[in-house]
Amino acid sequence: MTPKLSKRLAEIVDALPVKKGSRILEIGCGTGVAAREIAGRLGNGHILAIDRSSKAIEQAIKGSATEISKGSLTFRKTTIEDFELEAGEVPFDFAFAIRVGALDARHPEIQQQALAKIAKALKPSGKLFIDGGDPIKEVKLRNVQ
Repeated sequence: MTPKLSKRLAEIVDALPVKKGSRILEIGCGTGVAAREIAGRLGNGHILAIDRSSKAIEQAIKGSATEISKGSLTFRKTTIEDFELEAGEVPFDFAFAIRVGALDARHPEIQQQALAKIAKALKPSGKLFIDGGDPIKEVKLRNVQ
């Protein structure tokens, strides 16, 4: 049985600018609960969900067979500070992260590197959203190297 969204996670997902056809990057997807919910709202869009934990990615894949088979969801094991678009991969409309240490000041030593990788993965108009707002906030990526 797939876990349901918590009230907090549902509020975050509802606050994201998800549109049919969007390309979205989720950073730190854990077991994929938010990614599955978003995949169901994308129509012909796509969400790539990444996490540094092999176990989390295994669980996410196991619980997401329907979304993966429809082509609306992909998982990849990587850290955001090492993330690169693959050859031919289209940049994302926006990225979001919930409780990711590289982006919420718990690991400031890798924050600039993480932000630079995110900026490279997004379209020029792309945005980054993290938790900690009401319920999310946008992190400005201008002038990130």
